[in-house]
Amino acid sequence: MQFVQDHLTEDPAHLLLSHKSAPGIDLKVAAQQIAMRQKAAKKLPFWASYPSLIFPPSLSMEQCSSELTAVYKAKLVSGKTFIDLTGGFAVDTFFIGRNFKEITYLERQQELVDLAQHNLSRLLKEQGIKLNVLHGESVHFIEETQAKYGVLYADPARRGTGNQKMYQLKDLEPDVTQNWNLFRQKARVILIKASPMLDIQAALTDLPEVNEVHVVAVKNEVKELLFLYNGTNEKAKVIATELGNNKEQQFSFTMEEEMTASVNYSLPQKFLVLPYSCILKAGAFKSFAVRFGLSKLHPHTHLYTANELPEQVNGRIFEVLEELKLDKKILKARFPDGKVNVLTRNYPIKPDLIKKRYKLKDGGNEYLIACTLKDGQTSVLRCRLSQESK
Repeated sequence: MQFVQDHLTEDPAHLLLSHKSAPGIDLKVAAQQIAMRQKAAKKLPFWASYPSLIFPPSLSMEQCSSELTAVYKAKLVSGKTFIDLTGGFAVDTFFIGRNFKEITYLERQQELVDLAQHNLSRLLKEQGIKLNVLHGESVHFIEETQAKYGVLYADPARRGTGNQKMYQLKDLEPDVTQNWNLFRQKARVILIKASPMLDIQAALTDLPEVNEVHVVAVKNEVKELLFLYNGTNEKAKVIATELGNNKEQQFSFTMEEEMTASVNYSLPQKFLVLPYSCILKAGAFKSFAVRFGLSKLHPHTHLYTANELPEQVNGRIFEVLEELKLDKKILKARFPDGKVNVLTRNYPIKPDLIKKRYKLKDGGNEYLIACTLKDGQTSVLRCRLSQESK
């Protein structure tokens, strides 16, 4: 461990070449730990601050939750007993489990079980939490156990037998749709983590008793979908959360609110608003406009406009400078160095093709936003990103 700490800032590959041998040290293992700790410094800073922890191979590090999203999940549940049916590297087990008096970690891969036993016992030391680390298969265990839990958590495996990525709940392991009633018998509250690629409406059809759907994004990239059943008969509420820049912004709505919302349409005004990716993934296309008093450019163009904006709006704000044509001479005059960010919304040409065709490259504070307007005509708007959105 001391060797790893002494060489944390070095390139692991270079370390293997420069150190032919080190007495009593497996250099390959040490290099892997250094590489994983370097990743953990950004993804799991709290864990990285513990020199005694051991980190898993790259795939498990890639698949585990970040500290930011794990802390968010921990805000959703608390109680006496918590079981993580798909423990993995135990990041979620730890951060969620700190809200409970007893934690049960379950995992089918023995090497991850051994890691969890080592790491969790150190992380939870002196916290007064009872820890059970078990090796087993999730559905078999929950069928056989006589125990009842306050909260059951699962992050089903999303890779098929050919290592292809899977998204639909019924294709994952465990299949939470098939085992939902079983889970309900054994836990008062159920929290399921799913891929950001999953169709939310389809998931709610599969799990009609879910009370909350959380769409979690970090720095405008959707990372997780969370489905929470809290044991009530409340209709599902969707909460879109943007995490980043040391702040949390949320937008919540119901499917009924979205269906019944009446939207105004308008040509571009002084400002354009592009909602955060979590809001678009959540499907709050109409309720977003109504909530903030904005007009939409077109039913299928998820851009919003106004001459005056509310104080807080959950999205990036652009000031419209002019409408222009995609013409080489015009673009050269506006952007002599060829630097301008390109976005398209409901437009027949993708940003990469526009950049290639007109020799543009991302950069600067100005944007070309190509879109379809309410009359069905396409438009290219030269905009400046608002200071509030940086």
